[in-house]
Amino acid sequence: MTDPEEQWWYDLTSKQVVRGRKLGKAVDRLGPYASREEAEQAMERVAERNENWEHDPKWNDDED
Repeated sequence: MTDPEEQWWYDLTSKQVVRGRKLGKAVDRLGPYASREEAEQAMERVAERNENWEHDPKWNDDED
C-alpha cells in the first residue's frame, strides 16, 4: 500500500490540495492522487465525468 504521506487529495471543504496528515474527513475529499497536479485537476475531472454521464444514453432515462 502506498504511504499516505506520498498521496495527494482534493479537500472539498477548503477547496485546496492536501497531503498526508492535513487530511479532513473522508467524505470531504477526493483522491488519493499520485501527484499534486492530478489532485489540482480533481474538480475538472468531476465536471467532465458528470457531463459525460448526463449525456450517456445508457444512464439517461429522461424522455425527450
